[in-house]
Amino acid sequence: MSDVVRLERRGAIALITVNNPPVNALGHAVRAGLQAAFQAAEADPEVTAVVLVCEGTTFMAGADIKEFGKPPQAPSLPEVIEVIEGSRKPSVAVIHGTALGGGLEVALGCHYRIARPDAKVGLPEVKLGLLPGAGGTQRLPRLAGVEKALDMIVSGQPIGAAEALEHHIVDELFEGDLIEAGLTYARRLLDEGRGPRRSGEQTRGLEGVDNEALIRAKHAEVAKRMPGLFSPLRCVAAVEVATKLPLAEGLKRERELFTECLNSPQRGALIHSFFAERQAGKIDDLPSDVKPRPIRTAAVIGGGTMGVGIALSFANAGVPVKLLEINEEALQRGLQRARDTYAASVKRGSLTEDAMEKRLALITGVTDYGALADADVVVEAVFEEMGVKQQVFEQLDAVCKPGAILASNTSSLDLNAIAGFTRRPEDVVGLHFFSPANVMRLLEVVRGERTSDEVLATAMAIGKQLKKVSVVVGVCDGFVGNRMVFQYGREAEFLLEEGATPQQVDGALRNFGMAMGPFAMRDLSGLDIGQAIRKRQRATLPAHLDFPSVSDKLCAAGMLGQKTGAGYYRYEPGNRTPQENPDLAPMLEAASREKGIERKALDEQYIVERCIFALVNEGAKILEEGIAQRSSDIDVIYLNGYGFPAFRGGPMYYADSVGLDKVLARVKELHARCGDWWKPAPLLEKLAAEGRTFTEWQAGQ
Repeated sequence: MSDVVRLERRGAIALITVNNPPVNALGHAVRAGLQAAFQAAEADPEVTAVVLVCEGTTFMAGADIKEFGKPPQAPSLPEVIEVIEGSRKPSVAVIHGTALGGGLEVALGCHYRIARPDAKVGLPEVKLGLLPGAGGTQRLPRLAGVEKALDMIVSGQPIGAAEALEHHIVDELFEGDLIEAGLTYARRLLDEGRGPRRSGEQTRGLEGVDNEALIRAKHAEVAKRMPGLFSPLRCVAAVEVATKLPLAEGLKRERELFTECLNSPQRGALIHSFFAERQAGKIDDLPSDVKPRPIRTAAVIGGGTMGVGIALSFANAGVPVKLLEINEEALQRGLQRARDTYAASVKRGSLTEDAMEKRLALITGVTDYGALADADVVVEAVFEEMGVKQQVFEQLDAVCKPGAILASNTSSLDLNAIAGFTRRPEDVVGLHFFSPANVMRLLEVVRGERTSDEVLATAMAIGKQLKKVSVVVGVCDGFVGNRMVFQYGREAEFLLEEGATPQQVDGALRNFGMAMGPFAMRDLSGLDIGQAIRKRQRATLPAHLDFPSVSDKLCAAGMLGQKTGAGYYRYEPGNRTPQENPDLAPMLEAASREKGIERKALDEQYIVERCIFALVNEGAKILEEGIAQRSSDIDVIYLNGYGFPAFRGGPMYYADSVGLDKVLARVKELHARCGDWWKPAPLLEKLAAEGRTFTEWQAGQ
């Protein structure tokens, strides 16, 4: 058939095998090979059934990313699946590993499906700003029902084989050899006289339920939970079509909705996000022959919220971890915090009691540094103060074995200074987790000036082991994420002095797509944390750089956010819903009066540009200084750690989409009006003058 699709006869059964490593992606050669193989099987009078299998570790994992952005080549996937489903001879898809996106759509085109118990199936197209465009929105609801189809298609999350069996997406689970299982199942079909059973002709999943109510409920949920996103509502619309139109008309409408998504600007941003995350794991100057050290045991210093979250991350990955605290009382609080966190997961149904106990058994509490002597990696997560860090790293240097990685979770302090507290700075690296560490995907891997290549490679491997999105950053105050968010938060607070309220600023940025407004975020983390950082920065920044004062006024009044019941907002006991803080208005008036500012109404676009362009300008400085390897790394950090909307691609991609000339014009205007905080980054000026983008600059174009 082709180099990647093979057709052979096993008696009266045609065996079609796909071999397109590493994930059997549905590139042109696979599509053409599948179409030709099924047509040949259909034309062969000796063939009575067809079995489709894939070599390697997985079934078909969707589209070939090498073809993204290129002109489509015939046959299209819908054309291939039409041939498969239209066959007069029963076909069996044998699923192992994953059947995702177009891979699942191919399997749905086959007449029967069997799967290994550890297989997963899903339609993740929504994550790229698309919807399943080869019949997934039409065939899946006919088999699994509208509710399950909507859940899978709108979320993009895969489900396991047992769940797929429960919802009639697969027909049987099997163990053992793929080919033998497929042939055995096909022979049974023939023995029982069962012919083709086309998914597109099924109606069981559409019967006996109020599909209109399900569609309305999902539409309302999407509008509330995913405001501004283009493709999820089209996913709902496509599934709705399956409940009202025959298959042929439904497929036509699905393709129209798919094309709308394809032409949406959000698709470009989401695909940028997809590739950016893959690129982030590549370290440009790290030799390819560097091997990471094995990590079999870990330790964490500090049993607070962050330390416990890091310990849970290791336990979740099956790595035994010791949690060290200064005394037994503090240790027991930390261990209880770990148990409570897992218990909440059990209560939600996302973790079983048995799994909880197995993970808790991996966490050992200790109060003696000597107990850490055999740890492969130790992560410090103590108070963000250099003197405290010094005490910890001097003790770790004394007790840890040679080759142990000594990592700091510092969010802003000088990692080179921390490494200097040891006699092995080459073994020191930053592992900046984001809170809650057991939930947040982002991990900033901070490379010190003396961090060895082997330790850097190991730090990235640890991130992968913990299922984190790891991004290498250099040493500076706040690294990448917090250095930029300082500019963002400062400008948000300046807006309060000019006349805005926290509700207006947070609302504007949520409408832009941010997961949380800056003031709700500050209340959540605690205003005292920001105040400590400002005090440290004031000692090093030029005196003429002005700071806003509202946050300091709140701290002086004991209003530190959710922990005290009031901050930028007021909070009722046991309720995190922000309410207007009546004590804030006089503070805003006072702050404006002290600066000689006449308060005035501010429009939403101005609020958004004031905050987002502050991120962009600082990001350009970070790139120029080499603190980040590439602009897409900055985007990955903001998408995964700071709630930046994925459909805008990250701050640097968003700036590219707006036009760097327009961004620079606003930055210059703000520089003239607001002072040197807004001094344009030289790289931004250079690229705007040349008509280039950050993306082109990182690619060397």
